[in-house]
Parts: sequence; C-alpha cells; structure tokens
Amino acid sequence: MIERRTVFKAALAAGAALVAAACSSENGGTALPTGANADGEGGAQPVAKITAEPAVNAKDVPVLKPAVLKVADGKLTECKLSAEGGKTVKGDTSPDGLTWTSSEPLGYGKTYTYAAKATGSDGKPVEFTGSFTTIAPAKQVRATLNPSDEQTVGVAMPISVKFASPVKNRAAVEKALSVKTDKEVEGAWGWLSDSQVDYRPKEYWPQNITVNVEAKLYGVDLGGGAYGKADVTTKFKIGRNQVVKINTPEHQMHVYRGGAQVKSYPCANGLDGEVDRNTPNGTYIVMSKEPSAIFDNARYGYTNVNKKWACRFSNHGEFIHENQDNAANIGKTNNSHGCVNLLEADAKDYFDSALIGDPVEITGSQLSPPMNSDVKDWNYSWAAWQGLGAK
Repeated sequence: MIERRTVFKAALAAGAALVAAACSSENGGTALPTGANADGEGGAQPVAKITAEPAVNAKDVPVLKPAVLKVADGKLTECKLSAEGGKTVKGDTSPDGLTWTSSEPLGYGKTYTYAAKATGSDGKPVEFTGSFTTIAPAKQVRATLNPSDEQTVGVAMPISVKFASPVKNRAAVEKALSVKTDKEVEGAWGWLSDSQVDYRPKEYWPQNITVNVEAKLYGVDLGGGAYGKADVTTKFKIGRNQVVKINTPEHQMHVYRGGAQVKSYPCANGLDGEVDRNTPNGTYIVMSKEPSAIFDNARYGYTNVNKKWACRFSNHGEFIHENQDNAANIGKTNNSHGCVNLLEADAKDYFDSALIGDPVEITGSQLSPPMNSDVKDWNYSWAAWQGLGAK
C-alpha cells in the first residue's frame, strides 16, 4: 500500500539569543517602564502590564498550545516570539491591540523567547521579554494513511491509519482524526490492534464520491512518553459500486454493478469435503491485483505454481484467479484449496473490471471468516465494530 505522509512544517532550527529589553525573565514576565530601574526610580510606573501564556520559564509546554501575549491598560505595539536560531513564529494581534496569539505549532524540545512592547493608557511604553521550553518526547511516532492520494477505490475500502509503535492513548488519536465526504455517511473508527485504527462506513460507501481524511497527529500525546511525529492527510475517490457475490454450492461467481447483475462466471471454490479448504464465508475486499502470481502451499504439496489474473481478497490465502488446468471442474465441483478458480478468459474479464476495495461476499461455506486477515473490517457486525472504538 502506498501511503502519503505530510510532515507538519513546524521544525525549527536550533540556538537563539534572548532579546534584550527593560524587563527580564527574573521578573516573572512583568513589564517595567523603559528607562526605570527595579525600584521604579526615574519616574512613575506606567500602568500598562504585559503578561504571557505559557508563562516565562515554563517547561514541557505542549507544542500545540498557542503562545499568547496580553496587555492590560494599554495596547500592544510590537509582539515577537522567536525560536532558537532566531526564526520568528507566526502570529496575529487582535484588532483591539490587547492580545497577540501564535498561529503555528511549536517545535519539540525548543526554547522560545518573547519580545513585546506596549503603550499604556497613560502614554508610557513598556517592554517584556522571557523564555519558555516545549516538551521533548521520549519517542516521536510516525503514522501512515491508506488509501493514498488520488486513488479510486471500491465501495468497501476502509481507511487505515497505522503507527510505527503501539498507541496507548486511543481516545486522543481518534479526536485528531476526521473524515469528510461529498454525501453524509455514517461511519466509525475501530482499533484492529494497538498500532492500527480503521474507519469504515456502516454500509458500503456511496459510489462516485470524494473522501478527505486528516490525521492531525503532530503534537498528540500517544501515551507512554510518545507523541505524534507528523500530520498525514489523503484525498481519494470512491468508484462505481461493484460487488462480487459467491454462494459456494452454486459454482457461480456473480458480479453486480449498482445493484444489478452484469456478469456471471462459472467457478470452482474450496473443497466442500474438507472444511479447512472451504472458501470461508464473510465479506472481504479486493486487496491487490497481480497479472501473474506464484502460489505455494507446502501443506498440500504444491510450490511455484503460476496463475494469471489474481485478485487477492484475504491474507488468509484466498484469491480469485485463473486456473485453466482445473477447467473440467469449474462450474461443476468445488475442489480448490480455498481460492475461487475461473476460466482464463473469465478471470481476465473480471480482473480488468475490479478495483482495490471492491467487496467480495462469500456465503454457503462451512468455514467461518478468518479473523487473522489484514482486512477484516466487514466481518464485524456494525454494533461489534462500534465497540472497537476508543473507550
């Protein structure tokens, strides 16, 4: 699977000098009048007072928390937040001149320095400086997102976010994830493991819609000292509605488009008399397409068998593929090792029509759905799927 990674542009260079001003961090960020000493000699104290959040000398500041400068009894005339190395953090001053707020994420493990000026209601200027330090994670965890940008996929395609390390704080992750579509779709996130969370709709996706996914994971506390390394996003399309339906005793593979049957191919499915060789019941998706695939199964005594037009629909080992060598049984007898065998011309015809993410629905078998497949989302009832969300 191809994943698109978009790194948040929050990396900031190292090493910055403090900005000299009349007020220092030793005064806890409280501004002093320009030209006045610590005892206020040299003139009456100005009325303006600048304060900051995070406070001066604060440590382990979350990188997603905006820095805010405020003034009382005056208006801000200059506001600057500098990263190590002198790069200025973007920010905006409110129209009333009372507040300045940073507008971009901060970097991990960095020191930031305030430099602000204001003029009080008494006309006297004040200045403010001070520094704070952001959190330095024990580990930064990268995530990948599938489907990738600009793909067109089938109506059963789940959205999958996979993490390089296990996640403890599942609720925080789900809060950072969003799915937007052209049409209203009911769906939910479900955790298939400690390092993978998938999104699937309650029913198949509506056909011909666009799906936008944002995983705003940079700065998210994943638990155990780990934080998200970067944001990831994707925008993909859902194609036409095509569904494969196979009732194994019928020896026929039916293809439906928009709910109407458009094709029916004779097939041979997993051997009826041996449950472990049955093509398992369940709802799967086309996971990959290979014009030529090599099959090996030492348990059943075959290796290096080449078959054409193979569409994988389960990592348990099931494919829809050509098996012209089994032509005498196709449409008559189920004798495969779990795959769906088609005649070569039919296999090519179906292969050309299939999209990654198309549903494959199997019924009539004695074998239950294997829950060790990588893509098992549709083998949960909707209620069970909702139960896989963060508690």
